[in-house]
Amino acid sequence: MRQKITVGEYVRKNWLLLGILGCIIAASFFPSVGIKGGPLRPEYTVKYGAVCLIFFISGLQLKTENVLHTLRQYKLHAFIQGFTFVLVPLFMQCVVKVFGIFGVNLWILRGFITVACMPPPVSSAVILTRAANGNETAAIFNSIVGSFLGIIITPISLLLNLGFTTIVPLTGTVLQLVTTVLSPLIIGQVIRNCTPFRGHSLPLGVLSQFALMLIIFATFCETFHTPEDGLTAGNILFTVFFVLILQIALLYLAFTLANRHRSDFNASDVIAIVFCSTHKSLTLGIPILRIMFHGFSHLSQISLPLLVYHPTQIILGGMLVSHLKEWGERDGGARRRKSLV
Repeated sequence: MRQKITVGEYVRKNWLLLGILGCIIAASFFPSVGIKGGPLRPEYTVKYGAVCLIFFISGLQLKTENVLHTLRQYKLHAFIQGFTFVLVPLFMQCVVKVFGIFGVNLWILRGFITVACMPPPVSSAVILTRAANGNETAAIFNSIVGSFLGIIITPISLLLNLGFTTIVPLTGTVLQLVTTVLSPLIIGQVIRNCTPFRGHSLPLGVLSQFALMLIIFATFCETFHTPEDGLTAGNILFTVFFVLILQIALLYLAFTLANRHRSDFNASDVIAIVFCSTHKSLTLGIPILRIMFHGFSHLSQISLPLLVYHPTQIILGGMLVSHLKEWGERDGGARRRKSLV
């Protein structure tokens, strides 16, 4: 007989998901708190504080030998970057052509193609991978590499897929990545290797997840505070439904393809692949959209898919964390038993 789970046990097991949902609800009631220039000052506390904290903790916790080992996993990196920048845009083109037959809003569909061309984010995929006991080092490496590659590949991909291109703000993007990602990561590694401090007395995992929730809260505050004009209820409902189905399909595809190559990837690698291959960056995506379609009357329709995609990937990711964690533990136990036979 299956044992019943108490409310307390469910909360402990799924507290990240519940926290994400709580942040979304709080943002809907108090959107002015987390907007740019608001009391929370997300342009500083989130952009620099929360993101820097996430990668400082990662640098403090990562074993240097694991970092060096991960750098040599070229098949893993090629899979993630290939899925992100090649397979997802091709998959989206096929899906969009099908929906185009049924007369779906052309600008909404162009917004989906734009989402497909975006690089991975540098925070959510890392935190979710760590929470699910995945290969955190691979998630960090591919998030950073993907963001840098996106500066070059995203404009080219947009030109090939849409006929539009833009110049990504190269200096500003690189400076932000170095400041908020690479620098705190390196500082954490230096402290780990040059001092006895490891942070074991501090709840570092919980702090990272609270930092992610702060990012989510600020993102939704902006979304709720500045609703886009020119959108019909039909546009919004279709986009939400399409994004949900699309992400489930991509998550399933990434997991299935990675799981079929278990000679190359272990369970922790598969978990990193699932999150890193399917997530898309809102931080880089919104500026690109503003540059590409500045002055367009259809900017709201084009932006809508990315605005919906970003929170959806976090919510679905939060729902998957406990399941992937349990799957990874079962898989590791089964493989250890098999090796003993």
